[in-house]
Amino acid sequence: MSERFEEQEFNTDHLDTKLWRRILKHFFVYKKDLTIIFISMISIACVDIAFPYLNKLAIDYFVLENGDLSKLWPFGLIYGFLILVQVFVVYFFIKFTGKVEMQFAYDIRNQAFKKLQELSFSYYDKTPQGWIMARMTSDIGRLADIVSWSIIDLIWGSTLIIGVSIVMLVVNWRLALLVLVVVPFLAYISIIFQKKILQRYRLTRKINSKITAAYSEGILGAKTTKTMGLEDQQSAEFRELTSSMKSESVKAAILSAAFMPIVMGLGAFSSAMLIWIGGQQVLVGTIAFGTLVLFTQYASQFFEPLRQIARLLAEFQMAQASAERVLSLLNADVDLVDRDDVVEKYGSILEPKTEVYEKVKGDVEFDNVSFYYKEEEPVLVNFNLKVNRGETIALVGETGSGKSTIVNLICRFYEPKSGVIRIDGVNTKDRSLGWLHSNLGYVLQAPHLFSGTIKENIRYGDLNASDEAIVEAAKRVSAHEFIMNMEEGYDTEVGEGGGRLSTGQKQLISFARAILANPSIFILDEASSSIDTETEQIIQTAIESVLHDKTTFIIAHRLSTIVNADRILLIDKGRIVEDGTHSQLMHKKGRYYRLYTNQFNEDRQNELLQIKGEKAYEA
Repeated sequence: MSERFEEQEFNTDHLDTKLWRRILKHFFVYKKDLTIIFISMISIACVDIAFPYLNKLAIDYFVLENGDLSKLWPFGLIYGFLILVQVFVVYFFIKFTGKVEMQFAYDIRNQAFKKLQELSFSYYDKTPQGWIMARMTSDIGRLADIVSWSIIDLIWGSTLIIGVSIVMLVVNWRLALLVLVVVPFLAYISIIFQKKILQRYRLTRKINSKITAAYSEGILGAKTTKTMGLEDQQSAEFRELTSSMKSESVKAAILSAAFMPIVMGLGAFSSAMLIWIGGQQVLVGTIAFGTLVLFTQYASQFFEPLRQIARLLAEFQMAQASAERVLSLLNADVDLVDRDDVVEKYGSILEPKTEVYEKVKGDVEFDNVSFYYKEEEPVLVNFNLKVNRGETIALVGETGSGKSTIVNLICRFYEPKSGVIRIDGVNTKDRSLGWLHSNLGYVLQAPHLFSGTIKENIRYGDLNASDEAIVEAAKRVSAHEFIMNMEEGYDTEVGEGGGRLSTGQKQLISFARAILANPSIFILDEASSSIDTETEQIIQTAIESVLHDKTTFIIAHRLSTIVNADRILLIDKGRIVEDGTHSQLMHKKGRYYRLYTNQFNEDRQNELLQIKGEKAYEA
C-alpha cells in the first residue's frame, strides 16, 4: 500500500537567499525583542570602535605631545563610562537573544506539529517517524541556535567592519588599504569553502535522520529483537550508521577547521604589512605613533569580525542543511483538503465549527469508485457498494485484496481517484473532514494508547465526557471489571503506548473510547486478530449488543467472529466476488465456504493439540 520513502534531496551549492528569506520571515516576528538586540549590537560595535580612537588621542595628546598625565582623569571617566555602557548592553544582548532563540524554536515546533496534524494519511504511510523526529528535535534546535546567535553576530560584525573602515579611511587612506586589500581574497576563498561545507553538512543531517529512525525503531521493536535474538545484527547495523555519521562529521569539521586558519593567515599578513610600512612612516615622522597604534588595534578589530563572519558562513551552511529539512516539513503538500466553501461552513480540522455539523445516520454508498496508491497498480476499479444504516458489513479476503482501502476511503483518509463516496446521500467532499471523523469510531488491530491514565485514554473519545459516562462505556465493552482489579482503577497509568497493559486490555479500552464518542459508523480493522479467545468473545458480544443500531464495517481475520454479520463481502483484487449472510455463503459452497472450512479445521486441530499437550503435562 505504501511506497518506500526517499528523503528529499537538496542540491543548492551556495547560500540560498530565497530559503533564508523564508526563515527570516519566521524570525523577524519578534520585532520588539530584535529591536532591543540590534540596538545593543550596534551600541557594542560603536563602543568597540571608540576605544582604539580614544587610545590614539591619549597617546598623541597626553603622552607624546604634553607629557602631563594629570589631565587624563576626565578622559578616564569617559573611558570608564563606555565600559559600563558595554557591560550593560552585553547583559541585555545575551538576555534577549536567548529569549528569541527559545521562542523561535518553540514557535517553529508548534507550526511543525500543527502541520503534522493537517497532513494526510498518505504522508504517514510513506514517511518513517524517525525522519519526522529528526526534524522536530535536532534540526529545529540547531536552526534556532545558529540563526538566533549568528544573525546577531552578523549585525555586530558588519557594523564594526563598516565603522572601522570609515574611521581608517578618514585618518589615513593609504594605511587603510593595507587592511582592506585582503577582503577580495577572503570573499573568493569563502565561496569555494561554503560549497564544500554545505555538501558535507547536508550528508551528515541525512545520516542523522537515519540514526534517529533506527534508534526509534530499535526502542519500539526491542521485545521483538530480544525474542528473535537479533541484538548483534541490530547493533551492527546501528554501528554502521553511526560510523558513517562520524566519518562525514569529521570531514565537515576538517573543512570548517581549514577555513579559519586561512582567514587568520590573511589577517596576520595584513597586520604584518601594516606594522612594517606604518612603522617606517612613524620613524620618518609621516604619521604619529598614536596613529600606528590606532591602525594596529583596528586591524585586529577588523579581522576579528571577519573571522567571525567566516565562521558564520560555515555555520550557515550547517544551518541551511537543517533549514531545508525543516521547511520541507512546514511546506509539505497536504494531499487531502476541504474546498474553501466547505471550510467556510464547517471549519477546518484544527478549528472546526461543530455547531453546524449534521448528524450522520449511516447510509454509505460507493458509486463507480476507482483508487490506486501507484498508478500502475490499481486497487479499486469502478467499485460499487451500497450499505444501509445499521447494517453490519464484514470484509474478508486475502492480504492486499483491498479491504483496508475500502474502509480508508470511507474514513476519507484518501480521496478516490474517480467516482463518488456518499454518506447519507451526500458526497463526502461536500462535508468537512472534521464532520466525517467526528461521526466515525475506528478500532485498529494494534490499538494505540496515549501516555496517561485509563480514564484519560477513554475520554479521548469525548473530551467533555463525565467520569460516569466513561465508566458506563467501559462497562458496555466488559472492560470495567479488569480496570477495577488494577491497583489504581481508572487512574492507572497505561505507560507509553499502553505498554503496561496486555493487547486484549488495550483493545477493550480502545473499544470503550470509540463507543464513548457515540459515532454513527464503526470501523473494526481486524480488531480481534491479535487477542486471546476470551477477549475476542467479549468484543464479539459488545459488537452484537452495543453496535446493533450502528453502521459497522468489520475487516475480519477470524471468520468465526463475523457469522452474525448482516452481510459478508468476499473481496478479491478490489472486486466483490461473493456477497451474502454467513448461511447463504456457506450454502453456496464457494470461496467463502472453503476459507471458513479450512480455518475451522485449523482451529479445531489447534484445540486438540492444546488439549493433548495439557494432558501430557498433567501426566
